[in-house]
Amino acid sequence: MSLGSGAFEGSYSFASRFESGDGTNPEELIAAAHAGCFSMALASMLSEVEHVPDLVSTTAKVTIETVDGAPTITRSELSTEVTADGLEDAELQEYADRAKSRCAVSRALGGVEIGVSAKLA
Repeated sequence: MSLGSGAFEGSYSFASRFESGDGTNPEELIAAAHAGCFSMALASMLSEVEHVPDLVSTTAKVTIETVDGAPTITRSELSTEVTADGLEDAELQEYADRAKSRCAVSRALGGVEIGVSAKLA
């Protein structure tokens, strides 16, 4: 599989969904997109209030379960670390929660439960 932009090219397989095959899978790609989108949204929001981040590092863990007999993404858990001058933990929590709901990928995931854990690095 390759992306149209050329930014990624690699193996893509059904077996990789269950950690027994090489390559990536749809859920891993969604997790990567979610982490990236959330990071961009959070960095933008912090920059708007003059807490321009030196670092926003986010991972997303997507849970896939069988629902009504079909594989279904049921949860995406975001975990982020942020370094920004003058940013207090309470502010970070507020902006992380807002970024979670404003991120385009979060919005695309609709009924999927989304959690967020944020800490200052």
